[in-house]
Amino acid sequence: MTMIKTTTLHYPIQNFKQPVRQVVAMGFFDGVHLGHQAVIKRAKAEADALGVPLAVLTYDPHPSVAFKALTEPLKYLTVVKQKAQLLETLGVSEMYKMQFTSQLAGLSPQVFVDEVLMQLNPVAVVAGFDHLYGSDKNQANMANLAIYAKARFDVIIVPEFDDLGLKIGSSKIRSALCVGDMQTVNRQLGRIYHTTGIVVHGEARGRELGFPTANVLTPELEWLPGIGIYAVKISIAGQWHIGMASIGRNVTFGDNRPITVEINILDFNQTIYGEDVTVAWHHHLRGEVKFNQVDDLITQLEKDKVATRTYFETLD
Repeated sequence: MTMIKTTTLHYPIQNFKQPVRQVVAMGFFDGVHLGHQAVIKRAKAEADALGVPLAVLTYDPHPSVAFKALTEPLKYLTVVKQKAQLLETLGVSEMYKMQFTSQLAGLSPQVFVDEVLMQLNPVAVVAGFDHLYGSDKNQANMANLAIYAKARFDVIIVPEFDDLGLKIGSSKIRSALCVGDMQTVNRQLGRIYHTTGIVVHGEARGRELGFPTANVLTPELEWLPGIGIYAVKISIAGQWHIGMASIGRNVTFGDNRPITVEINILDFNQTIYGEDVTVAWHHHLRGEVKFNQVDDLITQLEKDKVATRTYFETLD
């Protein structure tokens, strides 16, 4: 299988060799959720029918950076590398990562089409029904794209893809993630949500309790689920293991502590500091609780271990 090619673009686009005619799907595609997948699959069907490659035009950083002051740290459901990997599995040959700058954000819809889209030599452009382009003062929707295309390429609009009657969207997934609603997150993504990280030294508190944990330092650009206890799988050196993860402040041992990710890996007894890991967030077990006695915490952890095993046994 050909590896997806990633090309970084900056407006104005210069010193760029125009590609062969291709179908272009455009969107931010954070999460590459089921709605995004519907867009890509429709674009792939068009590309296959025409016998041309499929490319994606996406952006980095998130457009909000150019339009407003950030009220919270910038985070993504899928960072660029993961987005590329997911698009590749859907049959995308090339991902154009357009730097989202003030200059790009200020383009009129017609100039955006003429000086950005046309550089990609599209035979057809595919996007979701709610995709916007052009400046924030003069944004155009997909219904108008055929006007700006001037018959130079076909326009295909993919309708809303819903989940139990509700629109599937990255904002909805982020909101569900923040409250630990992994059922909604994973259903709308069409896969289990993953984060990455590196195993670092912690306070060794779990080891003292009889529940040694891997402390995972998560890249700051990745969204973590909300505070709580989760049934997870963790990939270490290519091998998946089941475990129970705590995202929290270890409130039993003091107030105002930093949020950490600690995973007790079941049936595992290896030293793994410095290992790159991937965490698959399957199921929310419970919220974080402040225990008055350490023995009460240990009793609860034993229950969590049983609940984690039971959850994964039901998946088999």
